[in-house]
Amino acid sequence: MKVAAVAFYAFALGLLGVGVLELLTGFEENRCSMTYMFEYPEYRRVALPRRLARLYPAYGLYLYGEGLYAQETRALKLTGAPVLFLPGNAGSYKQARSLGSVALRKAESREGGLHFNVFTVDFNEELVALYGGSLLRQTHFLHESIKAILRLYKHLKTPPQSVVLVGHSMGGVVARALFTLPRFNTSLVNLIITQASPHLAPVLALDPYLLDFYSTVRQKWVNQANKLRNITVLSVGGGYRDYQVRSGLIALPCPSADHNKLSLVATAVPRTWVSTDHLSIVWCKELVLATVRAFFDLIDPETRQFTENPEKKMAVLNHHFIRHPVRMPGETQDTSISSLVVVSVVLCLQEGQAKYFLFALSSRRKAYSHFYCRSDNLVSLASLWRQKSQTLGFAGLTASDVTVNSSGLLHTIELQHFHQVYQAFRITVGSQCKVHKDRLPSVYRISVPWFREDSLTTVSVPSVTEISGMLHTSRPDNNSGVLLQLHTAPNCQYKVSIRISFPRMLGQILRFCGPIVPVYTAVTLLLAWGGQLSSILKSRRAVDMSQVVSKGLQPHKVNLPVYILHILLSYSGFQEVWSILCLPPMDNLPSTLPDGTFHSVVPAKEWPHLLSPLLYILGAAVAYWGSTLLCFIIRLFSLILAPQTHKEAENGRMDAKPLDQSKECNGTPLLSECALQEVRDDLQFHLCLSSLFTLPVMLSAPSLIHWIRNLRYSIKMASVEYVNGKPLACLYPLILFLFSLYFSPSKGSRCLNILTLFLCAQCRTFVFRAEVHILIFSDTSGSTHKGHARERPFFSSKSVTSLMKLFKHLVVLIRAEVDKQIYAKKS
Repeated sequence: MKVAAVAFYAFALGLLGVGVLELLTGFEENRCSMTYMFEYPEYRRVALPRRLARLYPAYGLYLYGEGLYAQETRALKLTGAPVLFLPGNAGSYKQARSLGSVALRKAESREGGLHFNVFTVDFNEELVALYGGSLLRQTHFLHESIKAILRLYKHLKTPPQSVVLVGHSMGGVVARALFTLPRFNTSLVNLIITQASPHLAPVLALDPYLLDFYSTVRQKWVNQANKLRNITVLSVGGGYRDYQVRSGLIALPCPSADHNKLSLVATAVPRTWVSTDHLSIVWCKELVLATVRAFFDLIDPETRQFTENPEKKMAVLNHHFIRHPVRMPGETQDTSISSLVVVSVVLCLQEGQAKYFLFALSSRRKAYSHFYCRSDNLVSLASLWRQKSQTLGFAGLTASDVTVNSSGLLHTIELQHFHQVYQAFRITVGSQCKVHKDRLPSVYRISVPWFREDSLTTVSVPSVTEISGMLHTSRPDNNSGVLLQLHTAPNCQYKVSIRISFPRMLGQILRFCGPIVPVYTAVTLLLAWGGQLSSILKSRRAVDMSQVVSKGLQPHKVNLPVYILHILLSYSGFQEVWSILCLPPMDNLPSTLPDGTFHSVVPAKEWPHLLSPLLYILGAAVAYWGSTLLCFIIRLFSLILAPQTHKEAENGRMDAKPLDQSKECNGTPLLSECALQEVRDDLQFHLCLSSLFTLPVMLSAPSLIHWIRNLRYSIKMASVEYVNGKPLACLYPLILFLFSLYFSPSKGSRCLNILTLFLCAQCRTFVFRAEVHILIFSDTSGSTHKGHARERPFFSSKSVTSLMKLFKHLVVLIRAEVDKQIYAKKS
């Protein structure tokens, strides 16, 4: 049984490793060009009032400059248009150098003296994505910085009335949070450009401060959408290279009628067409050039400042980020359609498994009729994700009309049932040409109509190219499908193969459902804790740690009731009863639909619940091997003490106090076999408890790191007045005491099974709640084993205490083993 459990969890850990590896490396190479400074960059600090300097000692405001420009602005007599860059999580204010340098060089090549003054804010590289207690503080400092910037232009006849904000990562979220401040004048900012900013939801909800901050920002922009309609916001995502902030989270929550809010992926930006990681989106030359070009077109020639006309702003942003004409290589005019070619597609399905389907296209005005079906026994999870009679694969997949233009052919294939974010395909396009001289390259484009996440691939012919078929957002309706467009070269034959990619599917699952894995890890550890208590109460013996953790995989006790509850909550009558009982709503993943959070009620998705068995297995694998690793580390540190103990025993200086104690077990000395067995039981008991408390310690680590990094400015962590999550920590001892008095050990063991249901239902994305559940309820059922003190509660609620007892038990066992060896030598 133990070998089977090890093999099973090794396989599950392998699946998790494949998914993580695909998530981190399953994308094309970085094709961004680096931005370089022509002269040494300088950052001149802008003096703030003493009151602000004392209130925000860790923050600062700087003006970017190079060479002669830096010398001219030494006295801060500025005449350009102000642009303020906001760094993100752990971001440096020096990241503004790419935007500032490109804008400066662009201004030198233009006539008229138009230029920009690029400012940047130093947020002390705070980890606001890991601890949200400083977000409101950053928002207030940003407000004061904007007012300080505008005061620098009072000497001009027509000073600027607003500042353009460019925010990276969490800096973009802070920029939108400005409008939640009660004293903020909305006319100070009318254009915001964000880069890889998670607007829909935080990537990881590690504390209540972050969630409350997001909730306040969302409510402001949703409830007062009409008042903020003239505020132009452009949100740009990095694409699949950005594994820190998935591009589906960059969608702006706004009504569909608000055309002043744009969300798109960098791969869809004209003349950019590259995927960027979370950091390179700041210095990617192609994207920075598009931003700077848009800035120059946004300048009003009369005021020499940014225009306040919303229509003009949207026209400029549409031109540079959306509507710029796509030209084929070698073309001098826009692509035009000249003829029509119809392509037939054959789909091979066998026993519910999706196979390859291939078809050939010709540059002549007809389609080749030879198709190929292969049976490669590809693994399909269609039975797992079957939803409303729709399979995961290509059911009903057909190709639409194909048009021909002057430079070749434009073949369009509509993938009708490619619409869910957990789907992943590999699209292989092979080309063969009769004539290889002066052959123009081909362009392959995957177009997503409901979200601007188009991706383009330019290849030479003949060649074989593999394209990733994945989505950032799910399809909101049934009226559109993903389009695969092939801009082909003349006199060439193209062969397309589409198949399911299981590793990339695992990567997509972890990309969207990764926050649920720690929750299932906590569920497994809680069930293991309950199983250990049950074993102690029944047999008065503690079970081996690996055995109780391996039995924590119980989907029938967790996933099935939660899924039934999910179905019942879809009925209005049950919802009314649920609300009457004042029960909290079920936690759901952030919406994968564009603009999904604008609606007051976000419909719950079924696919995360259907994927829950796989996620449970991955979480149980983490719990199993994490507990094994913890046991190994503890034993390793305990063995370090063994040489010293052995040396003392050989010299005859071993402490004999334990042997002389009057404490006995059935009339035998303390270190008899019975006593040693009791110590082994204690060891397994505290190993299980330490594994359980390791997870809250790890979840609290980000806040601890944030606190350590800010020790030089303040001993206390930044707090937010309107949140009340952290004060619950002060109530933990009282809650533990009350629960320990009320619950007997047997009732407490059963209580853990109910707890896991609430944990799985209420903490799917709010990971920090798992910490509260573990710290409060793990001791409600606890009592010392073997029935020695059933009447008194067990209060070992600190992992340090449990670890100290672990070391104590291991040292006792080591010393007993040394005694046996010495006795054997003497006899």
